[in-house]
Amino acid sequence: MTLKTITVEAQMQEGFAIKSNINGHQLTIDQPEAARGSNLGPTPLETFLFAIAGCVGTLGRIIAMQRKLELRGMQVEVEGDYNPAGLLGKPTDDRIGFQKIRISAQIDADMTDEEKQSFLDEVCHRCPLHDNISLETEVVHQLN
Repeated sequence: MTLKTITVEAQMQEGFAIKSNINGHQLTIDQPEAARGSNLGPTPLETFLFAIAGCVGTLGRIIAMQRKLELRGMQVEVEGDYNPAGLLGKPTDDRIGFQKIRISAQIDADMTDEEKQSFLDEVCHRCPLHDNISLETEVVHQLN
């Protein structure tokens, strides 16, 4: 088995802004002004959900190319429900993370609804981020 490692480094900026240069792409995440941020970018939670949507869309394109299907477009919506009490340090019996994540897609292709559902099932099955949120993944943290 050959594993590929992806590394992302991020730097805290003024206030709540966090910046990263990822393969030459500047990415900023922040908090809205109402949460004492500067609103320079989406929140980490929004970025996480966007990454899932992006992964699903990317896999849709890959699978369509592999099957030689004309995929004219795909709109992916990802919603997540969480209780913010824990991340704010307040007592809660809920998990800190998302309690439920819902992925829905509109697929613009010449397929029946059953074929579109089967396509989406395969897309989600092959999506690494879908896998990470569906199954337990070991996460370690340390000081450098």
